[in-house]
Amino acid sequence: MDKKHIITIAGKLGSGKSSTAKRVAEILGYEHFSTGVFMRVMAEKRGISLEDLSRIAENDPSVDFGIDDYCRSLGEKENIVVDSRLGFHFIPESYKVFLELDPTTASQRILEDKKNNPKRYTEASGDFDTPEKIKEKIILRLESERKRYKELYHIDDQTDHKYFNLIIDTKNIPLEDVSRKVIEEYNKWLNNK
Repeated sequence: MDKKHIITIAGKLGSGKSSTAKRVAEILGYEHFSTGVFMRVMAEKRGISLEDLSRIAENDPSVDFGIDDYCRSLGEKENIVVDSRLGFHFIPESYKVFLELDPTTASQRILEDKKNNPKRYTEASGDFDTPEKIKEKIILRLESERKRYKELYHIDDQTDHKYFNLIIDTKNIPLEDVSRKVIEEYNKWLNNK
């Protein structure tokens, strides 16, 4: 199978998936897509939080199937960067990146992001007021996704590093450095066709 000019970026909540994907796309002149944005729109249309949408998805596979169809359709494109938890699965010919981050650091980043970008956190975002509450929600959401993805796709753990070409722990690495590393490794991968 030929390699496509597609980068999929997955990672833990708060690891910088969206920011990295946007920056990598900007540097490369690629288009950026996000299944997280797609999911937020689904939640907002229903007037519920992402956490509530995840709970609904546990018993209603149509939620995941809608997101999955969107992600699959992106695999038809070229010159794109997709931030998606299951992009590696639905676009297997992509260059697959995983951004790692511990829940404590993630909760602090999310709280800081909420302070700096309050419009991004609507009433539908749920209770993101303290690092402890955010950490609890991160863990709950990860477990919810693990359960669903195992049932629906037989993926034991969507955060397992074996699925990815590149793993970066973003705890102590600035966005620009993470983005540069992704592009550097992606170009090596393309050149090894």
